[in-house]
Amino acid sequence: MCGIAGILSDSIDLRGERETVWRISNSLRSRGPDARGEYIDRDVALIHRRLSVIDPVNGAQPMAFGKYVIVYNGELYNTDEVRRELMELGYIFDTRCDTEVVLKAFHFWREESAKRLNGIFAYAIYDTQDKELFLCRDRIGVKPLYYSAAGKKFSFASRIESLLYVDGVEPVCDRQGLNEIFMLGPAGTIGKTVFRDIMELPPASYLYYSHGRIKTDRYWELTAREFTDNCVQAQEHTHCLVTDAITRQLVSDVPVCTFLSGGLDSSIISKVASDYFADRGERLNTYSVDYVDNDKYFTSSVFQPNKDSDYINLIADYIGSDHHNVVLSNSAVADALIDSALARNTPGFADVDSSLLLFCKEVKRNYTVALSGECADEIFGGYPWYHREEILFEETFPWSRTTNVRRGLLRDGFLPEGEEYAHSAYLDTVAAVSSLDTDTPLEKRMREMFVLNLNWFMQTLLVRKDVMSMESSLEVRVPFCDYRIVEYAYNMPWAIKSYNNREKGILRKAFENQLPEIITWRKKSPYPKTHNPVYLQCVRNMAAAVLEDKASPLWDMVNPQSVKDLIDNPDTLSEPWYGQLMRGPQVLAYIVQIYAWMKKYDVDIRY
Repeated sequence: MCGIAGILSDSIDLRGERETVWRISNSLRSRGPDARGEYIDRDVALIHRRLSVIDPVNGAQPMAFGKYVIVYNGELYNTDEVRRELMELGYIFDTRCDTEVVLKAFHFWREESAKRLNGIFAYAIYDTQDKELFLCRDRIGVKPLYYSAAGKKFSFASRIESLLYVDGVEPVCDRQGLNEIFMLGPAGTIGKTVFRDIMELPPASYLYYSHGRIKTDRYWELTAREFTDNCVQAQEHTHCLVTDAITRQLVSDVPVCTFLSGGLDSSIISKVASDYFADRGERLNTYSVDYVDNDKYFTSSVFQPNKDSDYINLIADYIGSDHHNVVLSNSAVADALIDSALARNTPGFADVDSSLLLFCKEVKRNYTVALSGECADEIFGGYPWYHREEILFEETFPWSRTTNVRRGLLRDGFLPEGEEYAHSAYLDTVAAVSSLDTDTPLEKRMREMFVLNLNWFMQTLLVRKDVMSMESSLEVRVPFCDYRIVEYAYNMPWAIKSYNNREKGILRKAFENQLPEIITWRKKSPYPKTHNPVYLQCVRNMAAAVLEDKASPLWDMVNPQSVKDLIDNPDTLSEPWYGQLMRGPQVLAYIVQIYAWMKKYDVDIRY
């Protein structure tokens, strides 16, 4: 993976902007520590930072062909197929890297080329003759891409922070941004960021920029279609799609490992990967994460019924991997809260972020590429809210059912439109869901739940995984985000998807012959979090220090007494702030992250 950025201007000679180019490039260094490159002309500057994975010798960027120059971030998993098709059309290739394939595919098919690509990517192609820029992002939104049209320039980058180095792009957070933080965060509306001047290119979208004009369009979207497979065929097809996606994503010129939690999704990936390596006479390495003394303090709950550690060694022994358990210090997890928020360039996912950042840094000591099991829950109905009838049809985000907890921590009168903002975001999402006239009310609701999870909860996890891994210069691939799996699962009837009345029932059934029964039918448990009081005390101290800074803009937003009450009694929240993991300690951590974000970027609050 890599980091990309660029600036275009009709009125400023960008050859004189080398200091700005250097600063932007430096801000992308963790995403591409192996090499840097620039293409600079009067009206354009393209910036690339490279993490070498495929064809390290010949894949330097920016890369040119004809009148086009590309900067590319991603991995293409059908490189060979697209390359063969282009070769049949007369194209000759000088490298083995997918960058050249993407560039020459655009040369022939223009924006239609995006439909031929299966992978995770964000890239920019500049037309040196017509002075036109093309931006494109993968279907699911695994790789980030942001842009701004503020001031006299158009700019884009893999990181939000990179754009803040461009003249005219200001760190302004207005009412919309504040509603994103306090009423939706750590989730975010697709296409928006918390900064007024910076937008996100949505997944499955492309953008043309030419002389001040911006045109965006989608090249893919989920469409409801009749499902013709029976249950047995669905098992077979699911197995085929998932296995193919994993196998394609194991291709690399640098060492590959997998994350292994002991749950279904990571166990499937690790089993397929282990077999793949064994066929080549090699042994898979797997990694898991835990916390100091977590066994001592763990307590079972509806959302986290058992410890991953009870299952990890079992599956590692079964597949024959060399397993590494990374045990994190609780104080280090707290200390990394600020680093993880600044890596995101926005307030984040509390210790769910900071622990992943530390974990990825440990994995990076020995590996450059890892595979992870994100996103199976969203597309195969793995979360409790798919199965709890009392909340399934509620007209709200199921992972953040009310704004009561959020409102309770804010000053009276702050963001009075907040509830309406959040509910409108929900309504806009379900209104765009594709369905069939023959769908039952349950099937239609399950399509809505699918899209809600895909566009919101999954996007939060994808941002988390990309940012924390790339901050560590580690590429993490997510096979369950293969768009072919997403399309197939979207149209699968709920009775088949929830086979045996279980979360991810069809996925379990598809792989039951390749995994131990106890792993296949284990009840889902989310990403492990620390239960150690050492972490809680660290976060309490950090939140108390935040309240001491009355000069911070945050002082005018939160209710100090409510925050103090939460510091004193973190178990008093009536429901999670977000998802299954953000409870009292994590809400305090979120407040700390908001504070650190405002201070780091000297955020200009306007509301």
